[in-house]
Amino acid sequence: MLTPIESSVTLSVQNIDRSRNNGVIVSTSTAARPTVVIGAGPVGLAAAAHLVARDQNPLVLEAGPSAATAVREWSHVRLFSPWEEVVDPAAEKVLAPTGWVRPEGSAYPSGGDWAELYLQPLADALGDRVRYGVRVTGVSRNGRDRVVDADRQEQPFTVHLVTTAGVEERVIARAVVDASGTWSTPSPLGADGLPALGERAAAERIVYRVPDLKDPSVRARYAGRRTAVIGSGTSAFTALAGLAELAKQQPGSSISWVLRRGVGENTFGGGEADELPARGALGLRAKAAVDGGYAQPVTGFRTAAVEQENGRLVLVAEDGSRLEPVDEIIVLTGLRPDLSFLDELRLNLDERLQAPMALAPLIDPNVHSCGTVYPHGANELAHPEKNLYLAGMKSYGRAPTFLAMTGYEQVRSIAASLAGDREAAERVELTLPETGVCGGAGLFNEPGTQQGEADGEGGGCCAAPTTEHTANLEASAASSGC
Repeated sequence: MLTPIESSVTLSVQNIDRSRNNGVIVSTSTAARPTVVIGAGPVGLAAAAHLVARDQNPLVLEAGPSAATAVREWSHVRLFSPWEEVVDPAAEKVLAPTGWVRPEGSAYPSGGDWAELYLQPLADALGDRVRYGVRVTGVSRNGRDRVVDADRQEQPFTVHLVTTAGVEERVIARAVVDASGTWSTPSPLGADGLPALGERAAAERIVYRVPDLKDPSVRARYAGRRTAVIGSGTSAFTALAGLAELAKQQPGSSISWVLRRGVGENTFGGGEADELPARGALGLRAKAAVDGGYAQPVTGFRTAAVEQENGRLVLVAEDGSRLEPVDEIIVLTGLRPDLSFLDELRLNLDERLQAPMALAPLIDPNVHSCGTVYPHGANELAHPEKNLYLAGMKSYGRAPTFLAMTGYEQVRSIAASLAGDREAAERVELTLPETGVCGGAGLFNEPGTQQGEADGEGGGCCAAPTTEHTANLEASAASSGC
């Protein structure tokens, strides 16, 4: 009788011979080896769709119990991009035989909408090519550790994983596309990039996500209390705007906004002149929270420690200065890639952004916004290990403002390269609007506030938005560093 892993991989990889040894399942076939895609998020599933279109053999490995596990964790956040910009063309072809109908193109989905109305149906359409409950623990060349040169490029990849039942497995793959994202590794509170002293001990009162203040239990956590928000990107703005609304309704609620830099004219973005109206509106809401006295900025503060004092938390800076005690801390200082399970592979990464070396200059957040990143593909994403690619948000390393459209173009090019179609791999098939594609959003779950419903305004970057819960696409509220 086949186990779930055996039945799934047997469907994806023909003529597999297997042996069991102390509970370890090992696949040893040399025929029809799959391209392993790590992560069943937007870009991972798109990668599988493009590989299917190229008659390749994808096997998507997802650690969570369903598709888009990370997206579901920010289901309350509405995207900056409309449906027409977050559905991959190859994925739509996979979905077509199921009778799937794309939602209205100009509407702006929430993370929950994206997962339930598109990503899970896509995973279902891919069938047994998608595996759930399997966490990748390591990737290497079969029989070759990082040091060995001999015949390295001729060896297939070996992908080690563990199931939710604790069973260890190994899959032999011809190629690997790591689209696991960065959601699981938020940056810590410490200004040196490491957890502040006492940060782990205070973990029960520190969160690294934008809170869903429409959830009664979450709302109760912050109502009537003082909260410190750490960060200066769009995620921090979203948290400030939401907490300010809470403070207006719940006496005793207050906010300390902690920044490592000062507050200047560009701190809140471009405002009404911002090329992305939703982003500008969000910055204005954060500014209103400060101007209205609901959030008190603390500038030039680089956290070194979190101390517990009389049941409350005290932030201590590197210079020894201390803030007044708070009850809760929200850390929104960005996300970073988990490279630990790729340690036996030879990667060519930019030392600062942890992005592929050829890609890093194109996505440097000091130079580029999401709408000015040049479309790129297999060439920019290649590493010394042939047929290994980091794609999606994972490819951006520590750079924020990743776009799903960019990720879809990445995996289209990667699939073409793996199929041997170099001309298609090098061809650019994505044109971004001049103002970018992360503009536009509506109030979450508020009737009559969807873009295009108010005052007859149309959607897109030129509409006048009202924003409550917004996030950069797929980065899922990934803030820029503060």
